[in-house]
Amino acid sequence: MQNSTRPKKLIRITTVPMALRYLLPGQMSYMSNNGYEVVMISADGKELPDVIEQEQCRHIKVPMTRKITPFQDLKCLWQLIKIFRRERPDIVHSHTPKAGLLGMLAARIAGVKTRVHTVAGLPMMVEKGLKFRLLKSLEKITYAASSHVWPNSESLFQYIIKQKLTNLGKLNIIGGGSTNGINTDRFNTEKLDPIKMQQVKAGIGYSADNTYLLSIGRLVKDKGIVETVNVFTGLYKENSSLRLILVGDFEEELDPLPADTIHTIKNCDAIIHISWTNDVEYYMQLADNFIFASHREGFPNVLLQAGAMKLPVICSRITGNVDIVKQNETGLIFEPGNERQLQQLIKYAMSHKQVILGMAQTLKDKVVTEYQRSYIWQKISDQYAIISVPARSTPGVFQQLNKIAADFVKQPSMLWEYFVLSIQLRRLSKRTS
Repeated sequence: MQNSTRPKKLIRITTVPMALRYLLPGQMSYMSNNGYEVVMISADGKELPDVIEQEQCRHIKVPMTRKITPFQDLKCLWQLIKIFRRERPDIVHSHTPKAGLLGMLAARIAGVKTRVHTVAGLPMMVEKGLKFRLLKSLEKITYAASSHVWPNSESLFQYIIKQKLTNLGKLNIIGGGSTNGINTDRFNTEKLDPIKMQQVKAGIGYSADNTYLLSIGRLVKDKGIVETVNVFTGLYKENSSLRLILVGDFEEELDPLPADTIHTIKNCDAIIHISWTNDVEYYMQLADNFIFASHREGFPNVLLQAGAMKLPVICSRITGNVDIVKQNETGLIFEPGNERQLQQLIKYAMSHKQVILGMAQTLKDKVVTEYQRSYIWQKISDQYAIISVPARSTPGVFQQLNKIAADFVKQPSMLWEYFVLSIQLRRLSKRTS
């Protein structure tokens, strides 16, 4: 029998601690201070000590990977089942694709009644053929094992419905979208440290005579870095006062940039590469335009951040982006991968500064009004209270395995397809590498 006086236990799970650190900062601490016993789960990583210190919540390591690793996934699945059976959480809430797949399956098998998965972008959206089928199957499995699915934007909600990934009854958008809202005290042009601002400017050799384009995010193909660099190098030949600031780290394993793009970034004097930093607001303050050429998103925080900093935005027409930026109202939009359009919009922004500053002001007003972090956190907490079912004594694992098998009877090939296609993709990768 459950002790009714104990706080509800909430487990938040992401594949790697980077997601806890940069996608959900402060949210676990907020829930802990508002009546929940919070446990965090992720793989190990360099961000983990900062996460634990910031959130002041217990953390459990599970060696999940972001890559296609079917046998490692099975080990992690079993580890998660044992953790959930031991911890007996009232709610398991997952983020990121792999943590969603393993976390929701394990929670279902372990008998957790309230299983929430937040969708913040879908890898399948930029894939075709075999890989598209695999990734779509993964999403279907994740959503089938969830009791609630929370896409973090309206456009992502509509895509999920269009692809028939789950039934409408499971879907819900919290507030107006966004996974964590934005800290408008931090992203505020009037609250920057002037000494640090000067240090950042000195670090890049800032000159008021130059025009600075800024891109923030992982340096991978999915983030549109290839076309951003290509367009910039073309414009730089016409205008030597242009500078491109790239804030983010290279990735060697998942979706790495082509060798020629990496070479250009490292060797072009007009491209300033900054490894990931927590001081992105200072780069937003000195930049003239923000370039966000990503191929897939859910509801990108970085656009909210740029908006709050009144930095003019030029972004791709994809899910998430279009929920934040409206063409010629709050920014400029181009078709993903279309270098010609991106080039034209950058030229327009440079020659119509007052027009795009007006758009930036409109976006700032929207962000400050609709996406305050405290508002989003309260909405999530309110939703937890509505959907949570108290944990009870845990049934036997075999009983739960039979139950989840019954849930997949309408699509019996899904789990088998995942492992078969995973192995096939690994073989294909080895052949093409």
